Amino acid sequence: MRTALTDLVGVEHPVVQTGMGWVAGPRLVSATAEAGGLGILASATMTYPELEAAIKETRSRTTAPFGVNLRADAHDAPERIDLLIREQVKVASFALAPKPDMIAKLTDAGVVVIPSIGAARHAEKVAKWGAHAVIVQGGEGGGHTGGVATTLLLPSVLDAVDIPVIAAGGFFDGRGLAAALAYGAAGIAMGTRFLLTQESTVPDAVKQAYLQRDLNGTVVTARVDGLPHRVLRSDLVDHLEKAGRISSLARAVANASRFRRHTGLSWPAMIREGLAMRHGKDLTWSQVIMAANTPMLLKAGLVEGRTDAGVLASGQVAGLLDDLPTCAELITTIVADAEKALDRLRDVR
Repeated sequence: MRTALTDLVGVEHPVVQTGMGWVAGPRLVSATAEAGGLGILASATMTYPELEAAIKETRSRTTAPFGVNLRADAHDAPERIDLLIREQVKVASFALAPKPDMIAKLTDAGVVVIPSIGAARHAEKVAKWGAHAVIVQGGEGGGHTGGVATTLLLPSVLDAVDIPVIAAGGFFDGRGLAAALAYGAAGIAMGTRFLLTQESTVPDAVKQAYLQRDLNGTVVTARVDGLPHRVLRSDLVDHLEKAGRISSLARAVANASRFRRHTGLSWPAMIREGLAMRHGKDLTWSQVIMAANTPMLLKAGLVEGRTDAGVLASGQVAGLLDDLPTCAELITTIVADAEKALDRLRDVR
């Protein structure tokens, strides 16, 4: 299935596996790439040496193009960009808008830059700076998310920019891909659907927790890190919603200590990051600390399988999923069903 996205990146199908922290590792990314989609490594939860090793392992598993998701505000973002260029990674995606000089450096080296955005004005900004495409996620998506549904956000972005737009938030099957293409998108990006595949390294018990949810099984809460965050409903999330400031602060400090040991960040560096996140936002100090170390709460659930002590980011699509296909089965089915849906539309015309 050829679109502006497949031409831009060199993949077979316009299906993107997003860079989910603790989930999108070499096994999942390479399986996606081998199936013809665009797999994206999640580097925000990796140290620099871990990212370097993950890129090499992914390349040992596949010769197809793949990408790496970066945090533009990471303290070592310049070094990570140099790594992508040196290793000839095809795509650099960003959770936060990259600076113009970052885009220029990657572009000059032949790396495709695809930031994720949540508003038309953000898409206009990064397009003006030279981004090659954007991923736009509607409120149905998991993790940090906005309040505007994909069906409204997507057309607003498509009307605002001329670069390829990849739709995310609420996609899980061929009907969704066909609908996105009908809107004018160049493809779809999915997180939760790829999390629930056989190649995903998320513990089986956690996958079953996702599959047991219905369409009301997720909630958007700001009590994790002060920002709207779509996660599975759980006792921990309920506790965070009800907890007072003292208990929230104690939990935040404990997790911050674990995150500091994992990443090697100093306490002053973490405090500076927390202050930066607090700037312009009405956050409590417990939320500031949580914002700097939310990855550890995600790790507890997605890696350690501790649904009682972890946070499980999830899109609303979890309520419609009941299987664990391989990446190859998933992408093949999505593309085939999308083609059938488009054929039906042609017959109607």
